Amino acid sequence: MTLDSRTRWLALYVLCLGDLMIVLDGTIVNVALPSIRDDLGFSETSLAWIVNAYLLTFGGFLLLGGRLGDLFGHRRLFLSGISLFTVASLLCGLANSQEFLIVARAVQGLGGAIVSAVALSLVMTLFTETADRAKAMGIFGFVLSGGGVAGVLLGGVLTDVLNWHWIFLVNIPVGFVVYGLTLRLLPASPGIAKGRLDIAGAISVTVALMLAVYAIVNGNDQGWTSAQTLGLLAGAVVLVIVFLAVELRVSAPLVPLGLFRNHNVSTANVVGVLMAGGMFAWFFFSALYLQRVLGYTPLEVGLAYLPSMVVWGTASLQSDKLVMRFGIKTPLLVGLGLMTASLLLFARVPVDGNVFLDVLPGTLALGLGAGIAFNPILLAAMSDVGPQEAGLASGVVNTSFMMGGALGLAILASLADSRTTSLRDTSSEASALNSGYHLAFLGGAIFVALAAAVAAALLRPAQAPAHGGEEAHGVPAAARAE
Repeated sequence: MTLDSRTRWLALYVLCLGDLMIVLDGTIVNVALPSIRDDLGFSETSLAWIVNAYLLTFGGFLLLGGRLGDLFGHRRLFLSGISLFTVASLLCGLANSQEFLIVARAVQGLGGAIVSAVALSLVMTLFTETADRAKAMGIFGFVLSGGGVAGVLLGGVLTDVLNWHWIFLVNIPVGFVVYGLTLRLLPASPGIAKGRLDIAGAISVTVALMLAVYAIVNGNDQGWTSAQTLGLLAGAVVLVIVFLAVELRVSAPLVPLGLFRNHNVSTANVVGVLMAGGMFAWFFFSALYLQRVLGYTPLEVGLAYLPSMVVWGTASLQSDKLVMRFGIKTPLLVGLGLMTASLLLFARVPVDGNVFLDVLPGTLALGLGAGIAFNPILLAAMSDVGPQEAGLASGVVNTSFMMGGALGLAILASLADSRTTSLRDTSSEASALNSGYHLAFLGGAIFVALAAAVAAALLRPAQAPAHGGEEAHGVPAAARAE
């Protein structure tokens, strides 16, 4: 894209705003769930579908959304995704029945998948110089990572001050602004990938992901060894095998498997899966601890996350300087180490915890660690990928985060529920819940520690700097725009 410097940066902020809506929706609903349950008469079991419906379509259509962007133009798909997400947000806000809200949430997930799959590739296309790309990815990484914390805060404020409908309706004006500014700042561009859409590959991998997510998010209720869970997971595995066989044979595959020959791309996706498993659990269980053990209101929960959000944002915006100076690997390991420490701190919070002594240290460590770690992961996952595969690589890394988060959260929720259930007859409800949360936080810490171990062992350091140019100042080879 041939845009002047000012327009490129303005376009970045618009893309970040659009993606922020999607990221916010992953967590903004959690604080409002009790209010939605009371208003629409959800049971404890059916209430989970407000989250699950979004996860199913979001996780299932990420790869397809990225490929469609490569074939038909990233701006066109971004605008389509924003439009679909905005309309679905209106429907969610107007929902007056359980079924209506769940269907609208599924449509939101589809729009969110399209936006997430192509937004990152648009950023990579806008910024081709190493220093600018590192800075832009730092800003974008802040949106991807800090948006979850902001969602908890915003959800608490809107639910307490107005009502739960506004956690969805707030997207409407934002969607209109993003659509208009995208038309103004980003020129239309045709698809940059050649060939036709790989229909067989698209169907097999999309259905496989949806079956896997469905099995994961319902495993705790149905039982991990139940016929439904095992059957769905087996079906997902069979479809993945079919997908791989198709990709090896078609002339224009949905996912050229050669992409994973890039060592840092493959490693970054594994690290992302493990990191997301721990981080999703932190968001989920820390909010539950504040509400169900300490008795916080939704607004108080949101305010408890505010210091972490400030630290997260500051660290993300400065992470490009760390990457430029130390490369990708060192900041990533430091960030993952801080995240592990945060989860370990939460694994010891007492029933009568104090927000300043027991909650604040862990939230600050998580915010600082995630703010530092996200930019290096994104840079490694998108490294050495040509423009024609930018949407694909973006879809792959987003899918890794999504599937890692869903799987990790489902496993840890099952462990927490099992421990809580076993202690209910001998302990108070708060003590039983807190003990279950402790186990979940410990499991999350193990996930993130494994992510750090994989990065330390497998992520390749920067190649020797070239003579002159930016690499002489420590820019890692994996962060270069080839």
